[in-house]
Amino acid sequence: MPPFPGAVGISGLQVYPWQTDDGLHGGSPHVHLCCAECYVVVAGRGRLQTLTPQGFEESTLTPGDVVWFTPGTIHRAVNDDGALQVVVVMQNSGLPEAGDAVLTVPPAHLVDLPTYRRAVSLTGPGGAGSPSADRARARRDLAIEGFTELRRRYEAGDTAALDEFYTAATALAGPQLDAWQARWESGPVAVSRQTGEQIDALRRGDHSHLAAAAVSRIARPDRTTLGMCGYLSPYDPLRAGRG
Repeated sequence: MPPFPGAVGISGLQVYPWQTDDGLHGGSPHVHLCCAECYVVVAGRGRLQTLTPQGFEESTLTPGDVVWFTPGTIHRAVNDDGALQVVVVMQNSGLPEAGDAVLTVPPAHLVDLPTYRRAVSLTGPGGAGSPSADRARARRDLAIEGFTELRRRYEAGDTAALDEFYTAATALAGPQLDAWQARWESGPVAVSRQTGEQIDALRRGDHSHLAAAAVSRIARPDRTTLGMCGYLSPYDPLRAGRG
């Protein structure tokens, strides 16, 4: 089956309607270390809160809006009307699920990878039990606690706060980088290399790759998972069929 275009990931997202301690509703603030992310808003109304070295910002989210952000952008999806739904397009399919995303939990939970994983686990101690909405809410609230403190420190002029979080997130990535490299090389790099090979072939007048033309289709996922920002319906290219 042909790979999904551009080796990107695509998911349907219903942003959590759960209320937070600051009176808003929505998902868990987090950052991506290697992957850009794009929201295509399909329903509802909300906001994207972001924190970068340029400061705190809010972007409105209404149907038809397309908003994207690059690695290093701490972001939080806010669901203002309880009906916010977006299509998420992720750079480097597979990397976000492999640990590229780091939640803004307080520093005590960022000291090493096992400690972090315990803090953000959706199951019980040692991985016992099934993922639960209660655990998703608990880790969301923990991430908002850390995000709120990062924002407070940054807006008070303590710009080191953001760098400290980046440093901790980078350290968490260390043990995973070889696996990330393998995913990147077998996915985005391979797809890009194939385009280069096709350009070279066309330059020679060779159009043989066009004989492999095909249409693929992924049916709407029949189940959702508890994602960082909401109920996630990932479209798995391995489940694709002929159009």
